[in-house]
Amino acid sequence: MNKPLKPIPKFASEAEERAFWETPDNDSTAYLDWSKAKRAVFPNLKPSTQAISLRLPVSLLSAIKVRANRMDVPYQSLIKTWLAEKAAETDQRSA
Repeated sequence: MNKPLKPIPKFASEAEERAFWETPDNDSTAYLDWSKAKRAVFPNLKPSTQAISLRLPVSLLSAIKVRANRMDVPYQSLIKTWLAEKAAETDQRSA
């Protein structure tokens, strides 16, 4: 038997709401029926990024920069595109 859901309180600020949900005593399942949740799509949301340090042979980096220059794109963007394509290709093969 499902217990009744608690009403979600009204918050004066985003900080107050964040503090409420971060408290371990405030489990969202007491306030929301997650079985009725629907997938949300946010097409304009920019994915977060993280800087990494990647050591490449000088000759490889030079070749990438030449290719990127021919394609008129920044070489970092070209590397990201290639990595994303390879990751998607690998995911498809393993599925």
